Amino acid sequence: MNKTQAVVEKPIRLRPHLKGRQVDREDRKALHRILGGPANQRDLLIEYLHKIQDSEACLPVGLLNALAADLNIAGAEVYEVASFYHHFDIVREGESRPARLTLRVCESLTCSLAGAEKLLLRLRQLLGEQLRVQAVPCVGRCEDAPIAVLGQTPIVQADEGAVLAALSSGATKASTPDAIDYHNYIIQGGYQLLKALDTGALSADTVIAALEVSGLRGLGGAGFPVYRKWNILRQQPAPRYMAVNIDEGEPGTFKDRYYLERDPHRFLEGMLIAAKITGMSAIWIYLRDEYAHCRQLLERELKALQAQAPCPLPAISLRRGAGAYICGEESAMIESIEGKRGVPRLRPPYVAERGLFGRPTLEHNMESLYWIREIVERGGEWFAAQGRRGRKGLRSFSVSGRVNKPGVHLAPAGITVVELINEYAGGMLEGHSFYAYLPGGASGGILPARMGHIPLDFDTLNPHGAFIGSAAVVILSDKDKASDAARNLMHFFEHESCGQCTPCRVGTSKMNQLIARDQWDQRLIEELSQTMIDASICGLGQAAPNPVLLVMKHFAHEVS
Repeated sequence: MNKTQAVVEKPIRLRPHLKGRQVDREDRKALHRILGGPANQRDLLIEYLHKIQDSEACLPVGLLNALAADLNIAGAEVYEVASFYHHFDIVREGESRPARLTLRVCESLTCSLAGAEKLLLRLRQLLGEQLRVQAVPCVGRCEDAPIAVLGQTPIVQADEGAVLAALSSGATKASTPDAIDYHNYIIQGGYQLLKALDTGALSADTVIAALEVSGLRGLGGAGFPVYRKWNILRQQPAPRYMAVNIDEGEPGTFKDRYYLERDPHRFLEGMLIAAKITGMSAIWIYLRDEYAHCRQLLERELKALQAQAPCPLPAISLRRGAGAYICGEESAMIESIEGKRGVPRLRPPYVAERGLFGRPTLEHNMESLYWIREIVERGGEWFAAQGRRGRKGLRSFSVSGRVNKPGVHLAPAGITVVELINEYAGGMLEGHSFYAYLPGGASGGILPARMGHIPLDFDTLNPHGAFIGSAAVVILSDKDKASDAARNLMHFFEHESCGQCTPCRVGTSKMNQLIARDQWDQRLIEELSQTMIDASICGLGQAAPNPVLLVMKHFAHEVS
């Protein structure tokens, strides 16, 4: 080009719109109306999703885009979290919204024994056009099986008439349990131990010594000694956090709900004592979404506690699960509290070293904390002396199935299932004979009645390929088949696998195919089971084969 030639600039051509998915202005306004303002805290993502779901009965994709824009994260990140949890219903562009009301019918083992499949089929025929009718895993009310949940209202011992009556009454909201409130708990001597600890009248070492003598172990399933866990956390660098697990999704388990409904402050005081001794800066309580009534109760009682605190308290946050059994695993729960998909972490590092938001974390099951006050007040020796056959302490057995008195039964550690049935559960139902039992929920295995004299406690069942876990005991009778129970449990595991690792994700699906047959390919099942046990990341995949393996060992006549 000649240097003297004039340069002709091309006109600037503006794009008609910005690149990428755009947020509709009306969607953003609707989101802020639902949330009461802009979303500005990434770890509250699941809480924001709950607010949208509660308001709209689904998650419209436009509101998800607006939420991603508020949080300044990718829309795919919001979508992957929302699609991970069972209680969220994403509605994409062009799709019609589902019915606003959902009827959930539990299909887990105890409800299945009580006729849940027939009930579900009949309700879909009657109500399928009026509302969503869904089959769901255990909702934590096994003592009143079968269970249906209309909105947030549980219908116990459900049948067609009870469901129709509940629907016509419009009772779809949770009702707060009539529990011991803050005022009455104080009258009964509540929070005196916490005050004594705060003033120095009671030393941390005295409390830990009482727990060591008592033999109290974690009651969520792992059974790690409580005093040892506290001592480990005291040695970790500050700030340290605490996470309380009330996501009891193991089929057959409902003890945490039972205690929460009656005496929530006994648990809260134990939690605060643990936090005080271990130097926790903040506490997160993770409660399963199925316990909407307990959430209302805890919200109310936490407000009362914080308004008239007996001593300075750490920050306490109540977080809401969203229907994912895997979040009962401690690291998956921590991921969920942080607003992510609830997938287990690889270990090490362990959560005691790097847990919530990368800080050392004390993780506890709710019932473990519930016993702290009583053990300190009555002495570790008192608790330790309650066991049978050389075992220490008491166990809260969630008993369901073919017994006259299903429910939570507080019994000595080391009791046998035969004693538990006869002394606490009112014996077998009329016309039923004891045939088999699950000593530890879905993953604890299935044992025959002839092995009903094994002490029920940590470590006692392990030599037999079973374990007590969270002490969810399901009783089967001669009217049942152990192989059918194993099929129900494996269906649950496939549904609840987080999908992170191939041995569990593919293994549970393949196992379901193998045991669907009348005759099982036992050699192939054993090979698949060993792969799942050896290579799965977390306890779900490692324990899922237990019921199947024990059926082949003790009930071979059913599958060969």
